[in-house]
Amino acid sequence: MVYTWRELFWIFYIYSFVGWCAGVAANALRRKRFVNTGFLNLPLCPIYGVIGMAYSIFLPELKHHIFFLILGGSVIAFVLILITSIILEHVFNRKWWDYSKSRFQFQGYLNLLYMVFFGIAGALCIWFFNPLIANLANMIPNQVEEIVLIVLTVLLAIDSLCCVLTVLQIHHSIEMRRFMDYVQDVTDEFGNALTRRIQRRMVNAFPNIVEQQTGEEKQEERDPNVFASGCCFYKLAALFFLGAFLGDITETIFCRITAGVWMSRSSVVYGPFSIVWGLGCAFLTAFLYKYKDKRDSTIFLAGTVLGGAYEYICSVFTELVFGTVFWDYSKIPFNLGGRINLLFCFFWGIAAVVWLKVLYPFFSKWIEKLPKKVGKPMIWIAVVLMTVNIGISALALYRYSDRQVNPKAENVLEEFLDTHFDDTRMDHIYPNAKIRK
Repeated sequence: MVYTWRELFWIFYIYSFVGWCAGVAANALRRKRFVNTGFLNLPLCPIYGVIGMAYSIFLPELKHHIFFLILGGSVIAFVLILITSIILEHVFNRKWWDYSKSRFQFQGYLNLLYMVFFGIAGALCIWFFNPLIANLANMIPNQVEEIVLIVLTVLLAIDSLCCVLTVLQIHHSIEMRRFMDYVQDVTDEFGNALTRRIQRRMVNAFPNIVEQQTGEEKQEERDPNVFASGCCFYKLAALFFLGAFLGDITETIFCRITAGVWMSRSSVVYGPFSIVWGLGCAFLTAFLYKYKDKRDSTIFLAGTVLGGAYEYICSVFTELVFGTVFWDYSKIPFNLGGRINLLFCFFWGIAAVVWLKVLYPFFSKWIEKLPKKVGKPMIWIAVVLMTVNIGISALALYRYSDRQVNPKAENVLEEFLDTHFDDTRMDHIYPNAKIRK
């Protein structure tokens, strides 16, 4: 089932509200008193809404595969919560929650037992709750629905901005100090009371944001004189480009050996770069960096599950956005909807071990040898060029799919794309792509 944007908006807000209620109820049972445990003042917890939307986009095809449906729900929640936790920690320089004292926890960011709950919740969403929400949403008159969604979105945006600025003020962020002083001057007459109220609520809900970091909570020590020291943005960006290039070359050689032909395996129209492999290298490094010294079997298992889930999500995403299928494993045994198969999931696991144990240390040392004055501008130039490359590729792919139905160009952009990226060129760049009618 493919949900409309309006249905997805309702799913987001309803699950955000339900998640907030569940968090408040659980906290009330634990503390014996009411505490708004959400980031916002509104009774919404957006992370649960985002998870619900992700379930609705990526899991419907697994509706009749109970094990993979629950596993998929667990992995999606795991990735989104982990990303949210890392972003909050790096932006505000504090962990907002800490499960390091719990059993089966992962880097203190989440309790793995909760992931089982999220997996079951994902299955219930697909089986029962999403169809119910969609049916109820379709009963609302369009004009009323538009007004309600606009009002909710504006309130959410305003509340989010207020809470972010308040937290930044709590920490006296150096980068934001001048801006915060300006905001404080503007809001002196009516904002102080509101700011203090939000601050008290934030501190009460998330005690970690005002506690000093100690022991294992401290960020990794980095050498300020070394470019891209540790697992930082510049290191991950450089690894993305290396992974994208090496992944494309590896797949090209693999196809030559197994299929006997040379074919393009690039994800973009300019250059031999596989975005799937590049993002895979960056994500695997970011998620498993702290576990690079663990046993090979642990890394293999993590790489198999995360790699398989990542490839599945990429397949669904590209098909929904571009209407194009870039790979189809339906003829390979033990496949799941033709999007992934067990053998290639094992390849992801092997790749994770080889990457973290062999290739990452080698590339990391070479990246850190770059002079800082050269490395940073080089990375940013590469990021800008790749962003443009991806944008042009997305437009070319969209037009490639649309051209099958509307062959005549209707504007200057479509004329440009038809001239420079005709079907012959696109078939050469993406030989395995199949257009969904």
